[in-house]
Amino acid sequence: MDGGGRYLQPMTAYPAGFAVARAASGGRRPASSFKQPSRIRKLFGSSGSVRRRSAGAPIEQRLPRFLGTGLTLAFFSAVIGYGLWQGGHIDGFIRQHGEPHHALARTVGLGLEQVTISGISQMGENEVLAAAGINGKLSLAFLDVNDLRERLERVPMVKSATVRKLYPNELVITLTEREAHAIWQNNGELFVIAADGTVIDLMQDERYLDLPFVVGEGANARSKDYLALVEAAGPLKGRIRAGTLVAGRRWTLKMDNGMDVRLPEIGAADALARLVKLEHEQKILEKDVLAIDLRMADRVVVRLTEEAALARAEALKKKPMRGKGVDT
Repeated sequence: MDGGGRYLQPMTAYPAGFAVARAASGGRRPASSFKQPSRIRKLFGSSGSVRRRSAGAPIEQRLPRFLGTGLTLAFFSAVIGYGLWQGGHIDGFIRQHGEPHHALARTVGLGLEQVTISGISQMGENEVLAAAGINGKLSLAFLDVNDLRERLERVPMVKSATVRKLYPNELVITLTEREAHAIWQNNGELFVIAADGTVIDLMQDERYLDLPFVVGEGANARSKDYLALVEAAGPLKGRIRAGTLVAGRRWTLKMDNGMDVRLPEIGAADALARLVKLEHEQKILEKDVLAIDLRMADRVVVRLTEEAALARAEALKKKPMRGKGVDT
C-alpha cells in the first residue's frame, strides 16, 4: 500500500501484461484472456454456439429452394390444362398422340417400338395385338402387364399368357393356345370347342371338318365321353359320324349310312360290343334299318325303313296262318 492506505495494484489478480493490453483496447477486456467456466462449456458448448442456437434462422432460409417458382409453374399449368380441356383440345391431342403420360414417356425414349409374340399357331399377330389393346400410342413405361395378361386370357383361343417388359422399347408376349378338340352343334349353330368344352370360335374354317362331331345341349362339356365310346366301338369306329347327347344323360350315335344307334345311359360300352357282334354275324348295318335300340340289355329293337316295313307287312299277309280252317 502507499502512504494513503491504497493498494498499489488491483485486488483481482490478472495475468502479466493484462493492464497494458486493456489500456491498448480502450479499457475493454481482451476476449482471448477470458476463459469460460468449464461447467458452462460442458452444458452449452462455446458461447458462440449458444448465441447461434438462440438466434432463429430467417424464414426465407427455412423454405425449400425454388418453392415459389414451382408453385407458380403448377398454377399456370393447371390454368392452361383446364383451358385446353374446356376447349376440347385435350381430346384432340389424345386422339392423335394418345394419353399425355404415354406421350411424355415416348418423348424420353420409353415408347413401345417392338412387340415379340410367340406360341401362336392358330391366331394371327394382329388378332393378338387387338385383343391386348396394343397400339403405337402407348409407352412401355406405363403399360400394366397384369392387365394385358388378363385381356389376353379372356380370348377363348388363349389358354394362358405371359407378358414381360424389356426396357427401353420391347414387349414380349408368350401364349399357350387351346387346341381344337371337336365341333359342337347347338341350336343350329356350329362351334369349335376345346377339350374342356370351351367354345373357341364359330365353325368357319374347313380345316376343322375332320374333328369329332357332337350335338345337343351340354354335349360340348362331355365330348371326352363321346370319344371314349367311339374308341369302344372297335372295328366300327370309322363308321360313326356324330354323337347326340339326349336329355343330358345318354348318347345316340349317327352312323355313316344315316342309321341311329341308341345307347343306354349305363353300360354304353357293353351295348356297343353287342352292336359289333350283330354286325359281324348278321351285317345289321347293311339292312334297311333306320334305328337300332340297344337300351335294353336282353333284346335289340330295330326300326325299319318305310319300304322295308311295307315289304315286311306284305310278306306277313302272304304267309299261311296256322289254325282252324287253314291248311297246314
